[in-house]
This record gives sequence, C-alpha cells and structure tokens, in this order.
Amino acid sequence: QVQLLESGGGVVEAGGSLRLSCAASGRRTFSRDAASWFRQAPGKEREFVATISRTGSPYYGDSVKGRFTISRDNAKKTFYLQMTNLTPEDTAVYYCAARDAILTAPYYTAVNDYASWGQGTQVTVSS
Repeated sequence: QVQLLESGGGVVEAGGSLRLSCAASGRRTFSRDAASWFRQAPGKEREFVATISRTGSPYYGDSVKGRFTISRDNAKKTFYLQMTNLTPEDTAVYYCAARDAILTAPYYTAVNDYASWGQGTQVTVSS
C-alpha cells in the first residue's frame, strides 16, 4: 500500500498560479506507479485532471490542457501539479491518486482505476 499526502492548495486570484504536491510513503515502489490528479467541486462528481505514467508521460483532461502540467520526482517520491492561468471554474478540492502500473500500461483516468488516494487539498480561485 501507499499513503499519499497533498499540499500546496490555497486561495489565488484568477489568472494566478499554484503548485500542488503529493508525497507518497509506504512499501510500494513509487517509480512503478502511475499517478493522477482529480478534482471535485461542490455538488459535482470527481473529475479527472491529469495523469502521468510510470515513464513520465503526461495526459490531461480537456479543461486543463495547456494550463496545467503534471510531473514527478521519483527520488523524492513526489508528484506535482503546476497550475497556471487559473479561473474560478478551477475551484475544487484536488485529490492525488496512485496505483501500480506495468510499463506499457495505458493512461489511467477513471476514479475506479485507483485504490490509493490522498485526503485532498482545497484550491479556491477568486474572480
């Protein structure tokens, strides 16, 4: 199993930037994990934001493409979400998730693909 802890959320004005971090701990080998960010706004379902494969290949949801960047640092067992040009529509609780993955795995973009989740970090974008 792996434990995940998000940090970096906060309040930012529209057009601003934030970087979220997700630190992993536990017995599983982090470098063999695929990881993703999801978000959930009040009254809405949890939404896929971005994923990164164990080889470092990223994939993004349409609503954040070109504005958000996902990355990972295997030595620090941490992955990141750099968010730029934020809008009020980006306001949500952001969750990181991870799972073990084979080298040739597809992108994992569904909530049900993941068993390991962080507790979430609030991002609020004011207009």
